[in-house]
Formats: sequence, structure tokens, C-alpha cells
Amino acid sequence: MIYKNHYTIGTDTVTHLGKAIPVANSNQLSDYINNLQNSEFQVAYVPAGMEHRPDLISFYFYGTVTKDWLIMMYNNLSDPFQSLNVGDRILLPIL
Repeated sequence: MIYKNHYTIGTDTVTHLGKAIPVANSNQLSDYINNLQNSEFQVAYVPAGMEHRPDLISFYFYGTVTKDWLIMMYNNLSDPFQSLNVGDRILLPIL
């Protein structure tokens, strides 16, 4: 098992900080990240009441809490308690 930038890459699963990512192996993860980096994005600001909560931000912008890892990864954040303050500028890939 490889641990890299908060990703755990197993033989048939990939997780980010303990949450499953919709890819099966490290090659698919690389492709997924490259596609996201080349995708369009919107600029947003962390709303009041959602500071330090990527799950709530995910629900607010994507309609699901399961994209919290995506917000963290896309903005190169590892600890939501040290980031994601009210009014912080974040980038959200357009899915």
C-alpha cells in the first residue's frame, strides 16, 4: 500500500483521508487528477457556517457530501481546520 499526499492506494481501492475515491488504482487516480486539473473551474468563497467543513461546502456546491475530498485535493489542502475559513477563496472544478 502506498501513502502519498494523503492518498492511500491499495490493490483495488483509492482513498483520500479515509474516503473512497471513484477510481480503482493509481493510474486511474493520476488520469482523474490530470483531467480535473485541465477542467474548467469556478471561483467560490467559503460561506459563513461552513468554515472548516469541506463536506458542507461539497453539499452546498455539488449537492452531495461525497465531493469533500475533491475540494481538499483541488485546492491543495490537507487539514480543513487550518484552512477553509469564512471568505477564503477556493476553486471548484466544474463536474
